[in-house]
Amino acid sequence: MSADPIERKAPPQTRADWTIDQGWAGYTAAEHQVWITLYERQTKLLPGRACDPFLKGLDALDLHRAGIPVFARINEGLKRLTGWTVVAVPGLVPDAVFFDHLANRRFPAGQFIRRADQLDYLQEPDVFHDVFGHVPMLTDPAFADYMQAYGEGGLRALGLGQLHNLARLYWYTVEFGLLQTPAGLRIYGAGIVSSHAESIFALDDPSPNRLGFDLARVMRTPYRIDDFQQVYFVVPSLQALVDATLSDFGGLYAWLEDARDLPIDAVLPTDRLITPGAQAYARNGGRAGA
Repeated sequence: MSADPIERKAPPQTRADWTIDQGWAGYTAAEHQVWITLYERQTKLLPGRACDPFLKGLDALDLHRAGIPVFARINEGLKRLTGWTVVAVPGLVPDAVFFDHLANRRFPAGQFIRRADQLDYLQEPDVFHDVFGHVPMLTDPAFADYMQAYGEGGLRALGLGQLHNLARLYWYTVEFGLLQTPAGLRIYGAGIVSSHAESIFALDDPSPNRLGFDLARVMRTPYRIDDFQQVYFVVPSLQALVDATLSDFGGLYAWLEDARDLPIDAVLPTDRLITPGAQAYARNGGRAGA
């Protein structure tokens, strides 16, 4: 949930670290009902689609209670499991603030929730995306370590002018990552598990390419922010994701300065192609062509 700090100023009632009170008592019955509707819809769909660490995390945090969860209650279990906590923020926050929170095992979550007529698409992440989508994975020790390492790497990258490359890593793992399991491909990315339509598209649709995860390859690949992805990257395990990203990225960043971005629908001879995509959805105009 980062944003350019030049373009965004802290709203009133925001602390120096951009955190705010969740304001749980201010939620309306209609807002709680939006959470319940979204939660029930996703939990019916995700068994057999989401990875086991996500489903176990969902149960461990007891997010199925009626209505929007209280962050303080979530944090009791989350901190005990992996040392993470959830902090409320007013929306997108500056990059440095976002990375600092992650590096210190704090996940910044928006505290507003979408309207009932926005169930299927919302441009800015809300509390359902952030808490339902992201927080269950933070109960997994390997993924919790990865998120902290990403925050630490982001702080180092701030002065190197490589945030656009690092953002791609976040997008294709934390938001839209797939995991290879003995039972087949499973979802772990928050942008997928919190979306009813993309939870189906990411695994079932013949349009997108599904490629084996490669750090440099991911950092050269642009992404879609307004529609389903044209490519998904698959990690063999969450620990493999941690191992691939714990090294110093300095040498990789230097190499990337001379490496061109790849077409979003490209398949290279060096790619580990898991399922080839026909790209029919994107070529037909995506949502715009529906």
